[in-house]
Amino acid sequence: MTQTRNKAREEAALTQPDETLVLSVSNRMINPVYRPYLYREERYLVFYGGAGSGKSFFVCQRYLMKLLEQSGRNLLVVRRVERANRSSTFPLFQQVIRQWGLSAYFKIFKDEMRILCLLNNNEILFRGLADVERLKSITFSGGILTDIWIEEASEVTRAQFNQLDVRLRGRGKGKQIVLSFNPVSANHWLKERFFDAPPKNAATLHTTYLQNRFIDDDYKSVLEGYRFSDPYYYQVYCLGCWGVYGKTVFNPVEVSRQIAARKKVPPEAEGFFNCRMEKNRIESFQWTEEQGGYIRIFHPPQKGVEYVLGADTAGDGSDYFVGQVLEVETGRQAAILRHRMDEELFARQIYCLGRYYGNALVGIETNFSTYPVKELQRLGYPRQLVRRREDHYSRKPVEAYGFRTTAASRPVALASLTALVRENIELIEDVDTLEEMLSFVRNEKGRAEAQQGSHDDCVMALAIAAYMRSDLWEPQVLELEEKLERGKGRWTEDMWEDYRNAEEGEREYLRQKWGSPPA
Repeated sequence: MTQTRNKAREEAALTQPDETLVLSVSNRMINPVYRPYLYREERYLVFYGGAGSGKSFFVCQRYLMKLLEQSGRNLLVVRRVERANRSSTFPLFQQVIRQWGLSAYFKIFKDEMRILCLLNNNEILFRGLADVERLKSITFSGGILTDIWIEEASEVTRAQFNQLDVRLRGRGKGKQIVLSFNPVSANHWLKERFFDAPPKNAATLHTTYLQNRFIDDDYKSVLEGYRFSDPYYYQVYCLGCWGVYGKTVFNPVEVSRQIAARKKVPPEAEGFFNCRMEKNRIESFQWTEEQGGYIRIFHPPQKGVEYVLGADTAGDGSDYFVGQVLEVETGRQAAILRHRMDEELFARQIYCLGRYYGNALVGIETNFSTYPVKELQRLGYPRQLVRRREDHYSRKPVEAYGFRTTAASRPVALASLTALVRENIELIEDVDTLEEMLSFVRNEKGRAEAQQGSHDDCVMALAIAAYMRSDLWEPQVLELEEKLERGKGRWTEDMWEDYRNAEEGEREYLRQKWGSPPA
């Protein structure tokens, strides 16, 4: 141990010629993966990953160098609970100070959990977040607060982070917040804040124990052992992949691997469809390429290949309209539409997307609104899924377009999807969809649903598409052309609904349009 410390002192040489402080640190003392981040100046630095990656140790090294080299810098180290600092961050700073032979330059106040740099009066304070308001009264003897390190940031709430962020506002030299954590839940606010839509003033780095050159062999063996004894634990806690709480419907290990693989491969195309309208009908449409567009195409349509298009409308607790295109024969995901939009635009984009994929069979969920289905019908889309049910009034069998999610149909659709991807997760190529699958869990009653705070739009649209491609449901497909050949006189459930809710003048118009209602 003494030899190790002496070697560390030799490799961390501190000099102060005239009034300039220089800290020379050997490359051998810092993990190569972290070294490019020593002097990054973004407002937010986010270090995340698996256990044993050395991220906390590096953050400590980085701050000691920064406090020694720059006067007027003061650091606040926070964890959710203040006492947690006493057994983690506070002794970690003391450890590095000793290893680097810097004890003569720092004074450590153990009772206060405070470290003072004797060269320039820079300070490090360690606090908890039980009462964030108290942090406003923190003062430093050598200046103002310039840096915050949030250790185990996944334990901190969004509101607590926002308070810290505001606390670090104001003039002065480049102020910075560093966050370090092991990702656990894919629904955590950190993922939304720094990864789903990364801010321009943030830099992130993902690391694992595999990049830590200082990890001891025993600890490495322990982590490696989870690869076989608990693959999901290994994926989330050892490799630092986003995970979920609860029992997942889809294999989290395979889904996580597919997410990692697909993030490296861009879609074949991104964009949307421009429609040319004539008398309120779509006369023609054209694909418009746009990076980040709300339609992503992974496999363009192929001649002779049949497709289905399942769609989920924005409804109860949902923010997105989603359409999923699958190849019927292989089940491969060909394209996705995902966007916040109004129903009219959604219906038109589904119309174009379906026509683009060779008049794909379209099945739109109708629980919250039948407008998209009716609009497709009005626009003359040639193929929609038809469901059969007993009419509430006549008690006769009627046909209605779209997919109705019920206690009976929902499990069947999800079973179709799980059967499709159980052994072929590589068929799903959209990252948003895969991340939803990762947070699609069974509740305490065994019902499959999105984890609280998550969405299931992509999953349900994909389930509807998988449901349609199943041979079991092929007899229920009814094409519009076949229906029109039978002539007017057979009304759908939605037609009946419109007729019953109409005034007499409107009913006359509907009778002219659809024919007399069947007896």
